[in-house]
Amino acid sequence: MKILTIYMLTMLKFIFGPIGGYAARLNILITILVTIAGMMTVVLVLTFSGEWFKEKFLSRFFRKREKFSTRTKKFVAIWKKYGLVGVAALTPVILTPIGGTVLALSSGSSKNKIIYYTLISASVWSVILTGIIYFFGNEVLPEWMP
Repeated sequence: MKILTIYMLTMLKFIFGPIGGYAARLNILITILVTIAGMMTVVLVLTFSGEWFKEKFLSRFFRKREKFSTRTKKFVAIWKKYGLVGVAALTPVILTPIGGTVLALSSGSSKNKIIYYTLISASVWSVILTGIIYFFGNEVLPEWMP
């Protein structure tokens, strides 16, 4: 049950994986794998069903917006500055798994490249963040954490 909860939380925000695994006293390897799995589940679901979701769900609830809104301009600026590799690298630490995937998909990149780069990014950041939290947890997390 602990693993499932951490998995679900990691789908929303990447850092919840390492923190949740540490709080639940899971093995470091299990925490790394659950964190990667949570992020990649979101990436895979959105990558392969994103167009359907946009057409069937979002179009019903959200009316057409101005094409060049402030938010759109921010996404374009991030994309122009960093490209797909940069967006994939920033997704776990700055963007959420959902936000990073949506940004990558909106750029028109191939699905295989999106999955490949986000898998590499999720793996690297999961090892780094989980390692930091497990080895320095007592110093960087509040006292109520184990």
